[in-house]
Amino acid sequence: MGREIQAIKISGEDRGKYREKVQRSLDVFARMLRERRFEASPSRVGVEIELNLVDSRGMPSMRNAAVLDAIADPAWATELGQFNLEINVPPRRLEKSALADLEQEIRASLNGADAKARGTGSSLVMIGILPTLAEEYMHEETLSANHRYRVLNEQIFAARGEDMRIAIDGAEHLLTHSDSITPEAACTSVQLHLQVSPDAFASYWNAAQAIAGVQVALAANSPFLFGRQLWPETRITLFEQATDTRPDELKQQGVRPRVWFGERWITSVFDLFEENIRYFPSLLPLCEDEDPLAVLDGGAIPQLAEMSLHNGTIYRWNRPVYAVVDGQPHLRVENRVLPAGPTVADVMANAAFYYGLVRALAEAQRPIWTQMSFATAAENLHEAAREGMDARLYWPGLGEVPVAELVLRRLLPLAREGLRRWGVDPGSADRLLGIIEQRCLTGRNGAVWQVATTRAISEQTGADRAEALRQMTQRYIELMHGNEPVHTWPRLA
Repeated sequence: MGREIQAIKISGEDRGKYREKVQRSLDVFARMLRERRFEASPSRVGVEIELNLVDSRGMPSMRNAAVLDAIADPAWATELGQFNLEINVPPRRLEKSALADLEQEIRASLNGADAKARGTGSSLVMIGILPTLAEEYMHEETLSANHRYRVLNEQIFAARGEDMRIAIDGAEHLLTHSDSITPEAACTSVQLHLQVSPDAFASYWNAAQAIAGVQVALAANSPFLFGRQLWPETRITLFEQATDTRPDELKQQGVRPRVWFGERWITSVFDLFEENIRYFPSLLPLCEDEDPLAVLDGGAIPQLAEMSLHNGTIYRWNRPVYAVVDGQPHLRVENRVLPAGPTVADVMANAAFYYGLVRALAEAQRPIWTQMSFATAAENLHEAAREGMDARLYWPGLGEVPVAELVLRRLLPLAREGLRRWGVDPGSADRLLGIIEQRCLTGRNGAVWQVATTRAISEQTGADRAEALRQMTQRYIELMHGNEPVHTWPRLA
């Protein structure tokens, strides 16, 4: 989905050609799996972080083109909204000091980019949903100046045939409508990539699905949207609703949503790419000249561009990724459930917990997905988004249990063992997992801090909600730059 495209007109003939090309790509992909054409090394990881831009008052800044020009670094790219940016951190092997090195590199990149952004009157914020974002910003003119976003917007609404309805019941209630996909731009996340071998892919994907709810409860950082206090991780339901191509009639018929947890444990990565073709019509039916079968028969590795582009318009919370680097194909699990922020230390703690836990569970003698229904894993995700640190999640052998108790009693030791198997330095592992432990002991994550601080500002100053959110956002930005984990942040009350 990161590729540039030109403005296009899409015909029925285009869709037919694209469908055939995607099917041909899937057939070639199946053959590559049978012939073991893939790189087997399972230990390379990468990180993507989406960020918001604000002005000096903490309000959204629609300047991403100017900020990108100022940063002038190919690791940085636009995202959907003009108030969004994304950084792609180069992959590396997960071993020794990799996590500590990642943390230092991300901090240096963000600090350098923020200094350059300030020259344009903007600054960067890592947060799940920007608290000062108002409904008045949600229109098509807010989309980034990139044809792919315009075309995607047109195709989603052509499929849907009516305005987007967003309804969220949380601490407060939100009901709004949108005639564009710009509400999706409110959702800024961290994506954790993990390269795995084809043989291990199903185990790692299943494990990632099983722990998605735990990840969200611990890391929730999106309690406000359009001035309302909703879910601790409102981003989950907002993203699901803001990209839904289905009118109510298709929902009633059981048509799958494009933001999708899935519906079953898998036995092969092929299952996911095959589901993509079976269940989802194309949104961007763009064909390349490559004949994947001819390329493979010629001894080279095909890009499978159509299969990959189609996969990029299906927003699984754990997405399979096929990529070719230096002529060598590989597979990755892209974990997409986490919000951005609050600090780089918190982001890396979330990453350490995920990478360690997913390995321990993927290699367990009795797999977690044989003890837990897929529907329960999906329910855990939404319970976690609704309740955050107060969530009670199901786990085999424990039943329904508070998330903090689950993590402290069962999952942190597994995560520590998983990091040991990766070969991560024990000191680095202990420091990052210690942040997760303290979140559980204090009951404080980004969402908890945001809500408590906003309430205290209102009570102490008499500020209305909008002004309290603005002041809280400015305080958040100051503390974000300190890189002390959010559970240590001072509260006003």
